[in-house]
Amino acid sequence: MVEMSEHMRKILNDVPTLKVFDFSQYVSKIPGIIKFTIGEPDFDTPEYIKRAGIESIENNRTHYAPQRGTVGLRQAIADTLANKYGLQYDPTTEILVTNGVTEGISVAITAITNPGDIILVPTPTFSIYTPDVMIAGGTPVEVDTSKTGFKLTPALLKHYLDKYGDRVKGVVFVNPSNPTGIAYTQAEMNELAALIKDKPIFAICDEIYSELNYDGEYSSMAKIMPDQTILANGFSKSYAMTGWRIGYLCAPAKVTDLLFKVHAFAVTDIATFVQDAAEAALKAGDEATKEMDAQYIKRRDYMYKRLTEMGFECSQPMGAFYIFAKIPSFLNQDDNKLIYQLANEAKVAVTAGSNFGKGGEGYLRFSYATSLEQIKEGMDRLTEFCKQAKNNA
Repeated sequence: MVEMSEHMRKILNDVPTLKVFDFSQYVSKIPGIIKFTIGEPDFDTPEYIKRAGIESIENNRTHYAPQRGTVGLRQAIADTLANKYGLQYDPTTEILVTNGVTEGISVAITAITNPGDIILVPTPTFSIYTPDVMIAGGTPVEVDTSKTGFKLTPALLKHYLDKYGDRVKGVVFVNPSNPTGIAYTQAEMNELAALIKDKPIFAICDEIYSELNYDGEYSSMAKIMPDQTILANGFSKSYAMTGWRIGYLCAPAKVTDLLFKVHAFAVTDIATFVQDAAEAALKAGDEATKEMDAQYIKRRDYMYKRLTEMGFECSQPMGAFYIFAKIPSFLNQDDNKLIYQLANEAKVAVTAGSNFGKGGEGYLRFSYATSLEQIKEGMDRLTEFCKQAKNNA
């Protein structure tokens, strides 16, 4: 009998699974566990968005959609980007609707990467970019930002550009960041852009948390060098639409034409009624997102205060809904071992920092995308765990 798995693409043996989800499944089996693991809003999708999706189905908008996205949704995306962020994209030629940002990032990396190309991935970061590059046949190079405030600096970027030269095809920018909640200013973006502008290097910009930017203005590579930027955004986080799987890419027309080929052969199109719901989300403005943002800020401030009181060192996040906390000396410094200890002994589930690449070792990521009541109970449990650890030290 032939073991057919041995005759598949060799690189897949080296591609890791999403450990964040693996661990979340493990802790879900623990009775009474409080989870600060998955970055999924605990809010329900707003009623007006659900109603738009239901009405679309009732109106029999359940057939194939235009492969680039419905006209209405692409126009709504273009209008929103122009009115809120000052970004100009032609809805006909420069916007592509995708199956969430996850597919969008995969499409972008696949479309730009040739064998041997290097994609720079500042870390710690969410663990999709490196595997996407590997699957595309490129070489991911993680750039540890833990010594520079979890931000890619011009000096760091220049070092890697000098080291790898014209092999560098793209740089990933996640703003605000998962797992750290750190956000770049436009001035910082401009300094980084100066190093790659007018070079054959793409800025791959994951801006899924752009609506969850609490302490600063919107900043993006798309503002300073739109001709080299592939912008990815979506509805999962800001509109609590994780299960709807809807996102989009924006890029120059000729680039979008090639992105479209990867997308079209992978998924054909995105469900029409989902696109109608997303269109309704954008057309209604900021009312729903502002209400959720206000709750996230309360949760962030409370969790930050409690964690620092326990001895965790963490910078206050500027966006998204995560706190990246350095493990205090009186706890197990192996983050992968500590998360299992916390889950089994304290009944609190968090994510190991090392799951997010270089620079994440010795940290824990706490998601505050859950109710304040749950956060309070989880922090009480963690406080008691820390007290016992200090007593036993």
